[in-house]
Amino acid sequence: MTVSRPETPIQWARKACDSLMETYAAAGNLPPAHRWHYHQGVFLCGMELLAQTVQDSGRYMEYIQQYVDNLVDDYGNFYFARDELDAMQAGQLLFRLHEQTGEPKYKAAADKLRCLLLTLNRTSEGGFWHKDKYPNQMWLDGLYMAGVFSLKYANAYGETGLREVVLYQERLMRKHMKDEATGLLYHAWDESRQMPWANPDTGCSPEFWSRAIGWYGLALSQFLDLLPADDPGREELAKELQGFVQALIRYQDGASGLWYQVVNKGDQKDNWLEASGSCLFVYTLAKAVQFGLAGEEAVIAARRGFEGLTEIVEWDEQGRLLLPDICIGTSAGDYENYVTRPKVKNDLHGVGAFVMACVEMRSLMTT
Repeated sequence: MTVSRPETPIQWARKACDSLMETYAAAGNLPPAHRWHYHQGVFLCGMELLAQTVQDSGRYMEYIQQYVDNLVDDYGNFYFARDELDAMQAGQLLFRLHEQTGEPKYKAAADKLRCLLLTLNRTSEGGFWHKDKYPNQMWLDGLYMAGVFSLKYANAYGETGLREVVLYQERLMRKHMKDEATGLLYHAWDESRQMPWANPDTGCSPEFWSRAIGWYGLALSQFLDLLPADDPGREELAKELQGFVQALIRYQDGASGLWYQVVNKGDQKDNWLEASGSCLFVYTLAKAVQFGLAGEEAVIAARRGFEGLTEIVEWDEQGRLLLPDICIGTSAGDYENYVTRPKVKNDLHGVGAFVMACVEMRSLMTT
């Protein structure tokens, strides 16, 4: 069928959200169904960001509340994985619901997630293991999954000590996982050097995976949004984001405006352009420009990336948006591990990243 393509970034964001709302009921149907999970959390955080921007935000917040209320009871009880940082990500949805409704169950649920940090295992330096089943390992993903929730909790409920906890985790990841030659960060680090993928000297996994690097950029950007203006950690984060966006620009594909699954190996025939990481990179570039940390080169790269994303969008028979070429979740591994991962359409963390990118691009596409 013929579909009228959206014209502005906000129209694209609306179309993405509306397409999934038409496809899935929030209460119990949004995949993976009946689970407190970061897939739904990332998509709904994108929707919440859109809701803050547009006038008719009520239906979006109602949809978000339906998801949360299906899982969190009147006393703030709910089932979540208590041994992984990923479980904290969807907790970002609790703060605005508590602020808007005043219902204590949302804070009670947030309190439970906050306490997860008290029980997680740590490296010798105090870095959180990404999951208990991945002993001694820090993953880039975890900085976003737990860090943004922790800063929102600190702002909402006054536990300001969480800010230094978050900043310390970022420093540890940068210390162990950043490659100075490329400016990129490896997906994971194993302090014990026991994993088959771990470099025996550094402990790092061998490749630069796009979505993991995208989570890092998303984390840096949102940390700067959430930290107080006088926080002493802001200057260090700003400097890091400034250098990080230069690395993103360096590895952007010239023809498509997108980024490869293994970011620095676009010359390999079996490598492929991946949508979710590209969305997160566009978001990060747009935020760096807004913060005054990047200039015209970043504006051009962000616009090229956004236009590249809209070019690959597909449509189903009902005229609903389909975002293709999203890598399903993956553990750390070698090059073959990443390039052979299946691609899916409309995976929620891919669509959520797309919505976030659209919302942040609104200021860069109007000039």
